[in-house]
Amino acid sequence: MMFPLFRRSSPQDTIPTLYGTIVAQARLPSFYREYGVADTVNGRFDLLVVHLALVIDRLAEGPESREAGQALFDHFCRDMDHNLREMGIGDLSVPKEMERIGQAFYGRAQAYRSALAADGNTALVEALHRNIYGGSPATPTAPVHLAAYIREAVRDVRTQRVDKLLAGELRLPRPEAAVLVEDKNRSSED
Repeated sequence: MMFPLFRRSSPQDTIPTLYGTIVAQARLPSFYREYGVADTVNGRFDLLVVHLALVIDRLAEGPESREAGQALFDHFCRDMDHNLREMGIGDLSVPKEMERIGQAFYGRAQAYRSALAADGNTALVEALHRNIYGGSPATPTAPVHLAAYIREAVRDVRTQRVDKLLAGELRLPRPEAAVLVEDKNRSSED
């Protein structure tokens, strides 16, 4: 192409851009400070999964975007494979670890999907307590705060136009703002 700077993003550019936005969001320090998520490989993985699942679910809503959702999941799998190898997992063990990662993703995604469809916040708080906090959150309110953030993120992603998502434009809420809103709402209820 003669003028590559003026061309629009190609579909090949879109998926890494979306994935990069999701990874950057999952790595925000406020999740580890204000929400008490363990800053470990597992903690980071679980935050990545919850964000990835909500974006993939949004892309699955329309026939024109389902393919992008699959491509986003495939990109995640390639990234996990690369990370396993970087961590020193041997070639013979990578397929077994990838199977475990796939099962973890699908299990958690289904748990979050069901919890988000349920009335109230109890099911979502329990799913986060079990998956992200491994049954022992730093504070009893940590899963409640994270549930409020996730509900806000789902609302926000659902309002974004599919054509914008397909162009690699994804906005996610600031996690520190969700904690403040949740605290303010709780104070007004008391």
